[in-house]
Amino acid sequence: MGEAAGVPLRAVSYNIHSQRDDTAALAAVVRAVRPDVVIVQEGPRRFRWRQKSATLAESFGLVVAAGGLPALGNLLLTSLRVQVVGTRCQRFPLTPGRHLRGAAYADCRVADARFTLAGSHLSTDPAERPAQAAEFKRGLDAATTPVLAGADLNEGPDGPAWATVSSGLTDAAVAADAADRLTYSCADPRRRIDALFVDPRITVVDYDVVDTPQTRRASDHFPVLVDLLLPTTG
Repeated sequence: MGEAAGVPLRAVSYNIHSQRDDTAALAAVVRAVRPDVVIVQEGPRRFRWRQKSATLAESFGLVVAAGGLPALGNLLLTSLRVQVVGTRCQRFPLTPGRHLRGAAYADCRVADARFTLAGSHLSTDPAERPAQAAEFKRGLDAATTPVLAGADLNEGPDGPAWATVSSGLTDAAVAADAADRLTYSCADPRRRIDALFVDPRITVVDYDVVDTPQTRRASDHFPVLVDLLLPTTG
């Protein structure tokens, strides 16, 4: 059998804990894996968010594609290898007394492949999550190119919100036989609440939850690192 064909892409999904931890370690962690795209949760969303987002991207050796305040802290970053051809942001309905949340989307091209990059961060409230998951799923289903979605779902694979978001998509951890790799918390890893889902047309080549002394200093979540092959448009 020959090797799977496609355009290689390296993706990271990472809850960066609002940059409240060791920011030098955070930048070093991302730079070390040389990603093409990074899906950030808990990115800048308040005063001077544009400048802060650009500074964060620069520290990773990347540029801002979409997100920030309009997506309530969900931020999409890309390398210069990736061309962004369209962006949009989504805000979920607000539950009184809870945090406003949303999602970010970027339509991208790399070499002969097109894909939609997406990211979200669902509520810590189990009563609120299913409706947010449904809103995020509607955004994913509206994509016209193969989807690559990273999210902090705040629940494990047995939860209803997870089931909603993952429906019809490939869980990269499952595809790589690595669903036992836990993502939260760095201090006491006990849950897999961070995930990267891809269109079935996208091949999962490799998957890792990066657990090192540096990642334990950088955030309270471990980054999810995935190598993919994107289908070409030809």
